[in-house]
Amino acid sequence: MGAAILTIVAMPHLDIVTNVTILNGVAVISALLQVITQCSAKERNRFLLPSIIAFVLILLGYALFLFLYIMKDPTDFKMIIWVGLAVGASFLVSFNWWEGYLRLISKSSSSVFLRELCRDMRRCQNMLNILTSLLRIAVTTCVIGAYVPLVKMDWNIVTSLPSREAKIIAIIIGVQLISSALCHWFSLVACKMHALRRCFILPLYLASLAVIVLTSLNGTSINFSGYCNQVVDGRNPSLNGSVFPQLVLDVTHTLCFLDIIYFPLILSMIFFSGSALSWWLGLVLATLHLWYLSLYRIQRTQDLFMRRLYEGGFLEQSLLLNTRFDIQTTCCKTKLHDSLCVFLCATMWHETYDEMMKMLISIFRIFININKGLFKKQQQIPDQKIVTTPYGGRLVVTMPHGNSIMVHFKDKELIRHKKRWSQVMYLYYLLGWKVSTKYFKRWEKGWGDGELNKEFEHNTYILALDGDTDFQPAAVMLLIDRLKMYPRVGAACGRIHPTGSGPMVWYQKFEYAVGHWLQKTAEHVFGCVLCSPGCFSLFRAAALMDDNVMKRYSIKSSKAQHYIQYDQAEDRWLCTLLLKQGWRVEYNAASDAYTNAPEEFKEFYNQRRRWGPSTMANIVDLLGSATLISQRNPSMSRTYMVYQLFNLASSILTPSTVILLIAGQAFSWFMFLTVLLDIQPNGALIMALIPPAIFLGISFKIKPDTQIVIAAIMGTLYAFLMMITAIIIIGTMVKDKTILTPSSLFLIALASFYVITALMHPQEIGLVCFGLLYILCIPSSYLLLSIYSMVNMNNVSWGTRETPPAAAAATQAASAPQTTKFVALKFYIYLQDEEQFFRELTAKYLEPLSENKKEQKNMANKLKEFRNKITFVYFIFNTFWLLATFTLQLSKSPVFIQVPKVDINLHYTGEYITIGPVGFMFLLTFIFLVLIQFLAMLHHRMCTLIHYVAFLDTESMSEQQKEQQSLKEVHTTAIILLLLLGWESPEAP
Repeated sequence: MGAAILTIVAMPHLDIVTNVTILNGVAVISALLQVITQCSAKERNRFLLPSIIAFVLILLGYALFLFLYIMKDPTDFKMIIWVGLAVGASFLVSFNWWEGYLRLISKSSSSVFLRELCRDMRRCQNMLNILTSLLRIAVTTCVIGAYVPLVKMDWNIVTSLPSREAKIIAIIIGVQLISSALCHWFSLVACKMHALRRCFILPLYLASLAVIVLTSLNGTSINFSGYCNQVVDGRNPSLNGSVFPQLVLDVTHTLCFLDIIYFPLILSMIFFSGSALSWWLGLVLATLHLWYLSLYRIQRTQDLFMRRLYEGGFLEQSLLLNTRFDIQTTCCKTKLHDSLCVFLCATMWHETYDEMMKMLISIFRIFININKGLFKKQQQIPDQKIVTTPYGGRLVVTMPHGNSIMVHFKDKELIRHKKRWSQVMYLYYLLGWKVSTKYFKRWEKGWGDGELNKEFEHNTYILALDGDTDFQPAAVMLLIDRLKMYPRVGAACGRIHPTGSGPMVWYQKFEYAVGHWLQKTAEHVFGCVLCSPGCFSLFRAAALMDDNVMKRYSIKSSKAQHYIQYDQAEDRWLCTLLLKQGWRVEYNAASDAYTNAPEEFKEFYNQRRRWGPSTMANIVDLLGSATLISQRNPSMSRTYMVYQLFNLASSILTPSTVILLIAGQAFSWFMFLTVLLDIQPNGALIMALIPPAIFLGISFKIKPDTQIVIAAIMGTLYAFLMMITAIIIIGTMVKDKTILTPSSLFLIALASFYVITALMHPQEIGLVCFGLLYILCIPSSYLLLSIYSMVNMNNVSWGTRETPPAAAAATQAASAPQTTKFVALKFYIYLQDEEQFFRELTAKYLEPLSENKKEQKNMANKLKEFRNKITFVYFIFNTFWLLATFTLQLSKSPVFIQVPKVDINLHYTGEYITIGPVGFMFLLTFIFLVLIQFLAMLHHRMCTLIHYVAFLDTESMSEQQKEQQSLKEVHTTAIILLLLLGWESPEAP
C-alpha cells in the first residue's frame, strides 16, 4: 500500500527532485530494526552507533521536509495532505525489509513462537512471494479505484488518453521495467563477482547524490525569479513540441518554488538541501555494514538478499536495504572460510611413467600454491613407511601442512580388482574409516552432533582422478565453490581436454568441445549433468554416503544388464544413483583438466564400445523412474526428462539418419550417387543401405579385431565420399547462384553454428580447425561405431590399457632417481583396528570373485541373449525409420513442402524447393535441438564468466589483505589434503 500511495497519489503533486530525494527516507524502519537487532544480540556491535545516527538523521530530514512545505502556504491544505501522504507512505514502504531483521532477532530471542514463525516463512518463501505479489496488485488497483473519484477525476480522462500521451506513458513504463530489471540483474552479478563496493554500493549511493548536487547550487549568485517567470511559468511555446525540454522545466520548477516562498532564498536552500542531505546520509549510515559484508564467490541470491523481490519505483534504495544484514561484533568478524577436507583419489592401471608424472605434478602444484618457496630449498627425504595390509601393501609419504600421499598396492588374490571395486575400497576407507574415526574422536572431546554433521556435509569432498590427469589448483577451487555454495550439489565436473597426437585425438578434441559446449551446458541449465567423468570430478562425501548410493554402487553384477550399466561406465552409474537420491550434478566450464585420449583407431572403438551401451542403459534407467526422480530431485523436472527422452530417441535413430544423409534424402546432403551415376533417390537409398547392412550381418560372425579393420576401411571411404559431397554442394551453389537449397542451407547453418559457438569460447576457438575432420568422420563415428558397439555389447572387457606399458617406460620408471630413496625404508606394523576394518570390508564387499567356469559360461550366454534382444530393438527402430522414408519416396506422396527459390540477390527465380515431410521434420528437430542447446550455452557462459571473474577477485586489496586471502585459500584447499592411489597389480587381468 505504501508504494501505491507514494507513487500514484502523492508523487504526482510533487516535483521530480523532491520525489527523488524523499525516496532515501525509506530507510527509517530499517535503521530502527538494525538498532533493535544489534541491541538484542547481547554483544558489542560495531554498527550500533551508525544505525542510531542514521535513524536520527532520517527523522530530521522528514522534519525539515514537512516544515519547508507547510510554511510555504499554511492555508494550502491540499499540499499539506499530499506532503503528509508522501511521508506516511514512505514510512509504510520502509516496512518492506523487516523479514531479515526478524530472523536475526529470533536467533537471539528465547521466544519459541518467533523461531517457528521464521522457520515456516523460510519454508514457504516462494509461496509467500507469489501471494504478496498478487496482494500488491490488488491493493494497487484499490488505491487507483479510490483515488480517481476522491479527487473528482473523470474516468474518461484515464481511459481515453490521446495516442501521443499514451505512447509516451507506455514508453516510460517500458523503459522503467527494462532498466530496473537490468539494474537488479547487474547488481546481483556485481555481488557474485566480489565487486560489491565499486560496482554495487558506490554507484547506488551516487545515483541519489547526483540529484542532490544539482539542487545544492549557490543560490545567492543566481536570480531564479526572472528565469522562472520567463521560462518555467511562461512555458516557452517553442519548447512545447518536445518531451525532454518539458522534463527539464519540471526539474527546475523545484528551484523556482524555493525562490518564491516566504523565506529568503538562502534559508530555503538550506532547509531543502538539509532535508535531502539528511536522508542521503541516513541511507548511507543505514547501509554502512555493506562495506564490510563477507560474501562467498557466486553467493546464492537467497543468501545475498532478504527478499527475492525488488521495488522498481525506488530501485537503488531497495537494492541497498534488501541486502543481507550481518551482526558483526567489535572483537571479530564473521568466519567465512572454513577448513575443507579434500581427498584426491586416483585409480591406476597400466599407466606409463610420463602419465603418472602428470598427475603427481598436478598434486605438487597444490603444495606450491600453498607455499611458493616450499621446493626452492633442498628438501630432506619425507617421512615414508611401507606397511603390509590385508589387501596387499601400502606406501605412506608424509607431505607438508599435515597432508599425506598413500599408494595402495592391490593383490587380486586378496581383494577384488577392477576400477569400480577400487573406488568402493577407497571410498569406504576414507569415509567409513578415516573420516568416521576423526569425527568419533572429536565427539569424545565434546563436539556437538550439529557441528560434526555440518563439517561432514559441507566440508568433506572427494576429488576423483585418473592416473594421467593434469590440472591446476584453480580448477579444484572452482569445483569446490560449486559444492560449497549449493548444499544440494552432490558432484561437479570440469571441462575435460583430451591430449595426445594424431587424427584420432584431433577428432576427439572437437568432439569433446562440442559435447561440453552444448550438451553438458544444456544438461546443467535445464536439469542435471547425467555423467560427471571419473577423470576429474569432485564429489560431496555426504552425497556418496547417502542412502542407496554407495550401498547400491557396491552391488555385485548378477544380471546381464548389470555388467553393461554398472561396470562399463562406473562414473555414469554413480551419477545415476546420485540423481535418483535427489542430488544435483553440475558442470563448471572454467575448471580445466587434461587427460590422455586414445590415439589408435582400435583403442578408440573399444572405449566407445563401452560408453555407448552403458550411456543408453543409464538413461533408460532414469527415464524408467522419471516420476519418482521428478518428485525427489527438484532439478530433474518432467520437461527435462522429456528432453532426455528426445535425446535418447535421436541417438537410437542416428545410424538410419546417417544412411539417409549418405543417400541424398532428408536434406539431399550427399549428391555423389545421384549426380555422377544418375541414380534416383530410391536407388541411392538402397545403395547407401547395402554396405552398413553387410557390415552388420558379418559382425555377428567375425572377431572384433576384424570388425575394427573393416570399419576403418569403410570409414576412410565414407570420409572421401563426404569430401566429394561437400565439393559438389559448393559447386552447385556457385552454378545455381543460390544458397537456398536444402543441402547448402544445412551445410552453411552447421558450419555457422559451430563457428559462432566457438567464438563464445575464445580460448578454444582454434578447435574449429578440427571441425572439418569431425564432419568427415560422421559416418564412421555415428554409423559404423554404433553397429560395432551394439554387436559387441556382450563383450564386457575394459578394451583399453589391456596390456602393460612398454618395457622402455617401465625401465625409465625403475631408473628414475626418486625410487632410490626407498631403499632404506623400514617396515612398520599395521594398526590392528584398521586391519580389522579392511578385513570386514573385504568380507562384505570386496572378496575376490570366484572363477567358476560354468557360471562364467552361463553369464556369457546371458550376455549374448541380452545383446541379441537389444540389438534387434535398436535396429528395428532404424529399419522403421528407413522404411517410412522409402515408402514416401516410392509412392510419390503428395505430402511435401514447397519453399520459393531465390538467387544470391534474393530475387525469386520462379522455381520451388521441395522438401519431403520426413526431411522437414528432421529439419525442425535439428533446429529445435540446436536452439535449445545454444540458449543454454549463452546462459552458462554468462554464469561461467561471473564465477571466473569472482575467482580472480575484482576488489582491490592491500598486500596484507592479499596475504590473508592466500592463507584463507590454503585452509580451503589443502589443510587436510590426502591423495590415495589405488594401483592394480600388474598381474591382475
